[in-house]
Amino acid sequence: MARLVILGSIFLIMDCNSTNLSYEQTGYFSKIILDYINQSNQLAPFYQHAATMEGIRAAIQSRQYAQPNRELLVKELQKQYEGIPTTAAVQKNIALLSEPNTFTITTAHQPAIFTGHLYFVYKILHVIKIAHALKKEMPEYQFVPVFWMGSEDADLDELGHIYLGGEKLVWHTQQSGAVGRMKTTGLDQLIHRIEGELSVQPYGAKLIQLLRDCYLQSPDVQTATFKLIDALFAQYGLVVIIPDNAHLKRVMHAVFEDDLLHQETAKQVQKTIDALEKHYKVQAHPRPVNLFYLKNEVRELIEPADGHYHVRNTKIQFSKEEILAELQAHPERFSPNVILRGLYQEMVLPNIAFIGGGGETAYWLELKGLFDHYKVPFPVLVLRNSFLVVEKKWQEKIQKMGLDTKDFFQTEQQLLTRLVSRQKNGELKLKQELDATIQLYTLLKNKAAAVDQSLMQHVEALQARTIKPLQELEKKLLRAEKRKYESEQRQIQAIRSALFPQGGLQERIDNFMPWYAQWGPDFIQNIYNHSLTFRPAFTIMEC
Repeated sequence: MARLVILGSIFLIMDCNSTNLSYEQTGYFSKIILDYINQSNQLAPFYQHAATMEGIRAAIQSRQYAQPNRELLVKELQKQYEGIPTTAAVQKNIALLSEPNTFTITTAHQPAIFTGHLYFVYKILHVIKIAHALKKEMPEYQFVPVFWMGSEDADLDELGHIYLGGEKLVWHTQQSGAVGRMKTTGLDQLIHRIEGELSVQPYGAKLIQLLRDCYLQSPDVQTATFKLIDALFAQYGLVVIIPDNAHLKRVMHAVFEDDLLHQETAKQVQKTIDALEKHYKVQAHPRPVNLFYLKNEVRELIEPADGHYHVRNTKIQFSKEEILAELQAHPERFSPNVILRGLYQEMVLPNIAFIGGGGETAYWLELKGLFDHYKVPFPVLVLRNSFLVVEKKWQEKIQKMGLDTKDFFQTEQQLLTRLVSRQKNGELKLKQELDATIQLYTLLKNKAAAVDQSLMQHVEALQARTIKPLQELEKKLLRAEKRKYESEQRQIQAIRSALFPQGGLQERIDNFMPWYAQWGPDFIQNIYNHSLTFRPAFTIMEC
């Protein structure tokens, strides 16, 4: 492993090799996602363009005839970036958005503290990689990578914690409402806890200072998250957009009004769901009104009842005239739920592709009818990249056991069975004995049939009664032998716990910070280098 010496300190240079698995091989992805990446005919009615270069070209053609308000978009982004010392690449990309031949590649996520899980980083780098690849493929166009921040989400239980070294660190705050609008009070305690664990790493001190600058010098979580994302990805030209913005929401005025008065969103999405759930489990269901009321520390669903609009869990209510007046005067107080969020994004941006995880892709497949109804181009849906990052120490343990990293997508018992069977060189298998038994009964059936065909069933019954005990004996031999492999079993458990925390994918539990504290920007660059574009595959990175 290469080393770089700077002023007496030793910094390791991250050097990774990668291999790919199909998503089917991992065992962690749903049927609807596997069918989508395999372009199943059953899903063809639920998206517009395939996740291919040809699909992108078709999406560009659709977008050219449905341009958003680019002047408004650029103006609001320039205001958002005031006072943020971003890169020339970001400033150039914001300016490019005013041009009709510029298109965006977008991903979205809520402002989870300290980015939440690893896939937060992976999806951003996937967007960047695709934007850069498309520019090389189609130099006549410009492509801008965009992160759309879901800062109005109110699920603090999901967004207010991270896992570090297997421990769950929780932000304890009494605030409520949209997480993005919450003050960062109390996060200094978590940063202090993180510092105690990561400051000894080569880039630990720089990371802690970055967290302090972003979170402790910001008025709210969405600003802190914006600063952190910009610090990590601005060199790649990533543009971050905070859609909790009154001027941008005016673009949605007609849709919001339609949702309030006619519940049109629910009608359109339900049609799609009725067709989709004939084959799949649906991800999200529409409500009569798919808007939340967002004010101060309140973000609650708007529910129509008794000729009025009630804000759930509050005493706030509006008549029809009052809620339309409120929408006109304060569009920022209306927050789209998961069903309308994507439409808002696509009406603001000149977008051609959306990169999302399995759950996101599944609920986007429910939305095509809604997009058709409002005549908004439906973006190419690209399943985000997935990674398993394996440190050298785990690679060495796996190799000593004579296994490959990809083998660990199997269960602990499957791995142990494989290990025991291989080391015993098949001694525990009763294949020869079972084959000999079957051959014996084949002879007996032939003899019996020559005498009387009705005897065949009797012989077959005897065969079944003989073979079943032999098969049970084989299982008992294997179980008995496994008990002798306690050391190997402990090793398998340790490796699987490290690579698959809590029995799930690493990217859905672990945070990027331990990797960044060790490798610094090199970690980000390596993920970028090994990111795929439109090829659907799971990547194992051994570093």
